[in-house]
Amino acid sequence: MLALGEACGLGTGQYPRDLQTIGFGKTNRGAAILDDMVYVGTLDGHLIALDAKSGVQRWDADVADYKVGHCITVAPLAIRGKVVVGISGGEAGVRGFLDAYDAKTGKRAWRFWTIPGPGEPGHETWRGDDWKTGAGTTWVTGVYDPELNLVYWGTGNPGPDWNGDVRPWRQSLHVLVCGVGW
Repeated sequence: MLALGEACGLGTGQYPRDLQTIGFGKTNRGAAILDDMVYVGTLDGHLIALDAKSGVQRWDADVADYKVGHCITVAPLAIRGKVVVGISGGEAGVRGFLDAYDAKTGKRAWRFWTIPGPGEPGHETWRGDDWKTGAGTTWVTGVYDPELNLVYWGTGNPGPDWNGDVRPWRQSLHVLVCGVGW
């Protein structure tokens, strides 16, 4: 992470990180800023909070295991005291999700699976254990509508890439209400 924001009140400097991956290219689609913090996802499945002025790491949330194919390439969405982050790795055959973390502490507030698991509506549309590797990853940042208090987040990539089976839910638009427990 390289900060070049002194003109707009942010610090300057670098945040080096030794990234572990299973071979994905070094891709990052950006950072989010909320109050005095900068948030960035990493290829090894972490969400990092940095002090916007000093660059000092405030917290590090272990979002997902990179060893099974998860990584974070998406720019987080920082809203209403939470940092929402999606996951990449559909080509590796992961199960997609969105997470929200408390912006100050890094504690996970909730997880929304984009592929329904057993007992969830829509699970019956999946054959056998295909839901475990169906992807539906959330690698492009969603948007927040403050008037309706909704987050819209799309999914993409059926997974794994080499599997040609019919896989519902893999390319969808999810609408989440930012209500109680948000």
